[in-house]
Amino acid sequence: MLKRSFDLLTALFVALLLLPIFVVIYILVALVLGRPVFFKQQRPGLHGRIFTMYKFRSMRDAFDSEGNPLPDAQRLGKFGRLLRSTSLDELPEVWNVIRGDMSLVGPRPLLVEYLPLYDSRQARRHDVRPGVTGWAQVNGRNAISWEQKFELDVWYVENQSFLLDLKILWLTAIKVLKREDVTAQGEVTTHKFTGNK
Repeated sequence: MLKRSFDLLTALFVALLLLPIFVVIYILVALVLGRPVFFKQQRPGLHGRIFTMYKFRSMRDAFDSEGNPLPDAQRLGKFGRLLRSTSLDELPEVWNVIRGDMSLVGPRPLLVEYLPLYDSRQARRHDVRPGVTGWAQVNGRNAISWEQKFELDVWYVENQSFLLDLKILWLTAIKVLKREDVTAQGEVTTHKFTGNK
């Protein structure tokens, strides 16, 4: 109850505080990338229940001669990279927190297609609500392997506390300000999880 109350009150405060920034980003995305402004995708949440996650769109529409979307690296321009490296693309997830789909802190919600690929330990990441940020996010995020991410996620599930959440939020703020949210190769996206070795 403490975690949910903190999530709700903080998300409402952030939504009101950052409303002007939200409006500016909305307009910029519409002008630079066009519509739709929001990126919506089905993600698994608590106990694997599916919900719709909202983000600001960061990639342009670009297709090859056969009509297939180009790779992320070719669709993600300077504006999209800026949104992702500053985590501004994730502002709409505040709505998911208010709705109760997500928490401020928890394992990041990944793709639905990954669900059957987890082993029993990795699946424990769904024992809690997914988060806007999490223990794996402040300990390497895209620069570490999937196995390391999942182990950090499960560690959080087994050791979660209000003080740990505050620590993660503080570390997240520092990383966002330093714009450390990239892979070892300098990218802001990561390769897909294809299962355990």
